[in-house]
Amino acid sequence: MRQEDGGTADRRGWFTVEPQGAQVRIALHGLWTVPTAASLSREIAALKLDRGGTVILDLAPLDTLDTSGAWLVKSLMDRCRDAAVEPELHGLKDHHAPLLHIVQDTRTTVDDSLHAKATTLGRLLQITGKATIDAGGKAKELTNFVGIVTVAFLRAAANPKRLRPISIVNQLELTGLRAIPIIGLLSFLIGVTLAYLMADQFRAYGLDVFTVNVLGIFVLREAGVLITAIVIAGRSGSAFTAEIGTMKVNEELDALRTLGLDPVEVLVVPRVLALLITLPILAFWADLTGLLGGAMMTMLVLDLTPTQFIQQLKGAVNLETFLVGLVKAPVHAYIIAVVGCFEGFKVKQSAESVGKQTTTSVVESIFLVIVATAVFSVMFSVLGI
Repeated sequence: MRQEDGGTADRRGWFTVEPQGAQVRIALHGLWTVPTAASLSREIAALKLDRGGTVILDLAPLDTLDTSGAWLVKSLMDRCRDAAVEPELHGLKDHHAPLLHIVQDTRTTVDDSLHAKATTLGRLLQITGKATIDAGGKAKELTNFVGIVTVAFLRAAANPKRLRPISIVNQLELTGLRAIPIIGLLSFLIGVTLAYLMADQFRAYGLDVFTVNVLGIFVLREAGVLITAIVIAGRSGSAFTAEIGTMKVNEELDALRTLGLDPVEVLVVPRVLALLITLPILAFWADLTGLLGGAMMTMLVLDLTPTQFIQQLKGAVNLETFLVGLVKAPVHAYIIAVVGCFEGFKVKQSAESVGKQTTTSVVESIFLVIVATAVFSVMFSVLGI
């Protein structure tokens, strides 16, 4: 980038230093460009200024300025500040001002020597602060994406023809039907494990039968839907990120926009709708298989009959217990689908970025699901449910 006046005969750049009482006037002359940058940089490094006072940088005699020259002007101003001298710009030409402002607004990295001198506590605070700022920025971006998805939903609801039933059915199969075996197996094994551990503890106090009570309440209210959400976050949420991210790498998202299609409406809405349908069904399936696993273990360990197990379970749980767990499923589904798609759109143009964002998607989804579970628990406790 170069901004210059015509008719310049002198092909070099320099500056003059003129003390004026308590002030120092530094006038910039000639061409401050790439060819003159090396010599100017050495002269700026050798410049000596008395501490205190002010410096007037007179840019009126300056003929030509390009990006490297603008960086040199910024370097000269920084050198003045290092000497506790505040620089003032005078005579800045209109066609030089935009370039100089861009360079001054650019954030430069801190010199490595400063990092080496920083204390361990300072580095820890720096890392913590940066992580906090990044988290705040990510939360803002995610909130914005939630708004975009909501608008796409409302637009589709107002005109159902915009929905894509084939895509929704395909996602129902991928996120729901094919997840049934793994969800059932994990829930069954968790039910077995919980029943065995609780029976072993309750037996010491002669309260064997209460194993059924605790098992029923825990599986229906918390474990069933939480395990389902975690598995779906790792299975389907990561798939959403990888699919959309790969499409971005292959420039398929750009192709959709070129065709006049909204990628959020085409890719995100069917996935969110499918997960809103499948996750409650999978949570119900997890409840059943978890109770089945617990029932088998209690029958083996406590010598309960199926009839005794069912009667004890009926006395411990009711429809409200089941609904308390099931009402969380749509919220978890929305979190997983939105986060998975959001991270997919954040993929850069590389395969490495696809893997990184996929990992981030799973971690964020599970974290937010657990936070939502905690919020539900507090809310239900306050409401006495």
